[in-house]
Amino acid sequence: MRMNEYQRENVFRLLKGIKSRSPFYARKFEGIDVESMTTQEEFETLPFTDKGDLRDAYPLGLAAVPERDIVRIHSSSGTTGTPVIIPYTARDVEDWAVMFERCYRMAGVTEEDRVQITPGYGLWTAGIGFQAGCERLGAMAIPMGPGNTEKQLKMMEDLGTTVLTATSSYALLLAEEIKRRGMRDRLRLRKGVIGSERWGEKMRNEIASDLGVDFYDIYGLTEIYGPGIGISCDYRNGIHMWDDYVYFEVIDPETGEVLPDGEVGELVITTLRKEGAPLIRYRTHDLTRIMTGDCPCGSRFPRIDIIVGRTDDMIKVRGCNMFPAQFDEVLATIDGATSEYQVMIDHLMGRDEITVYFETDVPDGETEPLERELVSRIKSKMGVTVIPKAVPLGYLPRSEKKTNRIFDNRY
Repeated sequence: MRMNEYQRENVFRLLKGIKSRSPFYARKFEGIDVESMTTQEEFETLPFTDKGDLRDAYPLGLAAVPERDIVRIHSSSGTTGTPVIIPYTARDVEDWAVMFERCYRMAGVTEEDRVQITPGYGLWTAGIGFQAGCERLGAMAIPMGPGNTEKQLKMMEDLGTTVLTATSSYALLLAEEIKRRGMRDRLRLRKGVIGSERWGEKMRNEIASDLGVDFYDIYGLTEIYGPGIGISCDYRNGIHMWDDYVYFEVIDPETGEVLPDGEVGELVITTLRKEGAPLIRYRTHDLTRIMTGDCPCGSRFPRIDIIVGRTDDMIKVRGCNMFPAQFDEVLATIDGATSEYQVMIDHLMGRDEITVYFETDVPDGETEPLERELVSRIKSKMGVTVIPKAVPLGYLPRSEKKTNRIFDNRY
């Protein structure tokens, strides 16, 4: 993807002052004359920034402004060990709200809607981001936060919620509970804005059917503002990215080489306006591709494909590389299997064993054909033989946040 004129101007403006404003980048780019760079090819020679760099900068080493200009901090929810702290200026907070309002508008949310916000608040970016965009739009925010499903459903019915924002895991939990209680006809839901984790097509269709809503994938990560830097449109053929705030590349995760548009690799993002903690060539570890051609929706904003997985999600078993998305894809082809599954990897008697638990509404005692089909399709797609375990609906745990589906017990 080529930089447009606006991106080029802002990228090189950022580079010209970054070493004087940011001790972090003064060290990162030591010995590199970033101020004289003028071409995309020169920019692509810069070293990548990774989450390990951000952890090393704890607590406020990423700041590129005086501390008096920092009005808020957030921390990445997925970090283990030393947390990643991201400082925000007042303009960063405003820019984030502007992008989030765009996301709502892209999803067809209007000032007349009532938006129930179930992602978490606090150091995590999700809840407050959904709320700020909602208030900027002028819709009614219902800031529930996660959990307390009983109260969620009561407020949803009594306040006439029209838009649900959630992780896909919690949207599924709510959808199943609404279906169990026969509540759907008493609700006014029409839209769902879903983010924070990758979800398969089968899960998407189940939730949409049970809730009677149109769903939109929202994208983002704490290091780059939070959710709201991109969203899918009505055509659901990719995620439109706000390229006046972020410049993105897709690289080969092994070599770091920038890949041509259309090829799957790791998404790398550079912020164009961020003041508190600008990031240059930040490796997200999300796997996607830059989509080519125009979107039928008419938006001028470029698209990346739906995230298919993460480079750090890869599991190696018996010499085969596997990603969670591949299990989603297999289950989507099997009639009678739902989207819910769990994979257990164990080392038994000197051999790695993979057990796949998957939910089905097929009666107990009649699941053997489904299990045989699962074994055959996984063998064909991934090259490994698994032990299938069909389980009844609701057997596997549900989550109010994100769902962990792969458990590697070998270590």
